[in-house]
Amino acid sequence: MRSHRGLHGQRPRRAGAGIEPGKTYGETDDHCYNVVSGGVHIHDLNATILHQLGIDHERLTYRYSGRDFRLTDVHGRVVEEILA
Repeated sequence: MRSHRGLHGQRPRRAGAGIEPGKTYGETDDHCYNVVSGGVHIHDLNATILHQLGIDHERLTYRYSGRDFRLTDVHGRVVEEILA
């Protein structure tokens, strides 16, 4: 599989909505490719964003093919450490 940007250690920008301004959370290696500490899974990031919007990510479900699905699957947790 080709990887042009390296999806292991990305740094999404967050601003406003109760996120602590200028907060750095986690570390990557010297090549900014692998997470060294404080990694946040996409399900956790989605759960945190939904939390800031006032939506309970565990109750937000949609039915597809006879099964209930969640945006955060069964793994998401709110990352309290980045909240102001």
